Amino acid sequence: MRGRDWINQILPDELILDIFRHLESKSSRDACALVCKRWLRLERLSRLTLRIGASGCPDVFIKLLARRFVNVRNVFVDERLSISLPVPLGRRRGADHSVISALKIHSLAETNGSEDNETESYCLSDAGLAAVAAGFSKLEKLSLIWCSNVTHVGLRSIAEKCIFLKSLDLQGCYVGDQGLAAVGEFSKQLEDLNLRFCEGLTDAGFIKLVDGSGKTLKSISLAACAKVTDTSLEAVGSHCRSLESLSLDSECIHDKGVLAVAQGCPQLKVLKLQCVNVTDGALQGVGTCCLSLELLALYSFQIFTDKSLCAIGKGCKRLKSLTLNDCTFLSDKGLEAVAVGCTGLTHLEVNGCHNIGTYGLESIARSCTHLSELALLYCQRIGNFALSEIGKGCKFLQALHLVDCASIGDEAICSIARGCCNLKRLHIRRCYEVGNKGIIAVGENCKFLTDLSLRFCDRVGDEALVAIGEGCSLHHLNVSGCHQIGDAGIIAIARGCPELSYLDVSVLQDLGDMAMVELGEGCPLLRDIVLSHCRQITDVGLSYIANRCTLLETSHMVYCPGITAAGVATMITSCTNIKKVLVEKWKVSPRTKRRAGSIISYLCVDL
Repeated sequence: MRGRDWINQILPDELILDIFRHLESKSSRDACALVCKRWLRLERLSRLTLRIGASGCPDVFIKLLARRFVNVRNVFVDERLSISLPVPLGRRRGADHSVISALKIHSLAETNGSEDNETESYCLSDAGLAAVAAGFSKLEKLSLIWCSNVTHVGLRSIAEKCIFLKSLDLQGCYVGDQGLAAVGEFSKQLEDLNLRFCEGLTDAGFIKLVDGSGKTLKSISLAACAKVTDTSLEAVGSHCRSLESLSLDSECIHDKGVLAVAQGCPQLKVLKLQCVNVTDGALQGVGTCCLSLELLALYSFQIFTDKSLCAIGKGCKRLKSLTLNDCTFLSDKGLEAVAVGCTGLTHLEVNGCHNIGTYGLESIARSCTHLSELALLYCQRIGNFALSEIGKGCKFLQALHLVDCASIGDEAICSIARGCCNLKRLHIRRCYEVGNKGIIAVGENCKFLTDLSLRFCDRVGDEALVAIGEGCSLHHLNVSGCHQIGDAGIIAIARGCPELSYLDVSVLQDLGDMAMVELGEGCPLLRDIVLSHCRQITDVGLSYIANRCTLLETSHMVYCPGITAAGVATMITSCTNIKKVLVEKWKVSPRTKRRAGSIISYLCVDL
């Protein structure tokens, strides 16, 4: 490079490190690391988080990462993700050469070994966890998702050497009681613990962990741990006085355990329950003892009644978020009690609670004037008048989700549009009474709307999207299955929403290439597009998207008879940032498969 390198001469390491910490994307950090050796060294020093997959010889791979990034605080390992090496094997030299060589040898061994050994070699093991413990002594957050080969031996290595550990996610791991006992013995700063689907645990191991780390624990999640019972929750109530969040999904938990937590954890703010054997008695205890509760989520309760919500409304005055999912015995009376008692409510979701109707939601509209997000799913008894009252009383509403609400139509949407001008997100699915009139009102009144989803709303057509294009600047649009929408509506969106980044137009039979041309011209920021089941779109329209939307990352285009192998090849070659293409297998030529096989997904291999 000609001239003088003023940046490296003037700026100290500390300032460059601070700049690197403000880079949000990994690609930006990687690009900076390629500028010069000094920036490479500093970027490695500033890297605090690693996200890797537990496949492709992860144990050796982690040793390589530990040598490069010595200040890492957060490590996320997900066995569902694959590993890609940070550099081509043939180009590495120097200190990491032995590690790369080991990777090559290991890969060769996998090719020649038995199927069982090959499967094990693709999974993170205790040796990998030992490498994490030895290489990242400053570790504060560790997440191991479905790492089934990890045992108590590896977890003990982490507990002994990573003394600053604050967050531990063991979802789907079989670490056993000995592993949890080791965590309780050594991890004295642990705050967040996720034990969802850890089937090998019993009360013995959980109690030892709580006995050792309970003083600092703030969040616990348990699901599908059949041998963890009320006894464990009694230990939580005795030792975890600072607990703020508890999530339980278990058939082995009863009122006794929930009451123990409610009485022993006065700072509890978040409670999520999916426990079929918990009754009104437990929730009445929560309403009496958990006065700081801010979020309550109840899932699949067949024996809860309005007594529970009345107790919550009477005692939990700070409640801000309430989720009621498949609670069949709750009615308008219970929702009214929450509305009257918890006037600071900002988020409400009612899903499949068939006894809650229009009157209950009217109560929310009258009392909870700061409501910002409302979700109504499969609520057949809630009608237009309820949402009209929401429009009048909840002026701060920013998000509305409606799914399969047969009694809600244009009248309700018009009231929301006129009364809730700050609406930013509107999702409607299979509400067949909602048509052009309601969506036009949204376009005319909700100028801040950026996210609109109208899935399978048969009465919504081009006229509605023209109004949206004229009145709103969308970032996200989903009109899948809206059969009356054609080129005119999407063209209006393309001309009026230049910041559009996500578009789903699947199952639009009348949509053709003209709309694709306009999208290519008007939406340069488009990153994700779903074109599946669009029979009128051809390679011509697809080429405009591929050539003009240079930021495109994902494209779904199955069951599009007008798109051929040539169109797929154009998409692959023109979009340099493409990460995923979903298409029929027979439309991928051998050349395209060689060039980009890793980013192509097939819906049905035999098509």
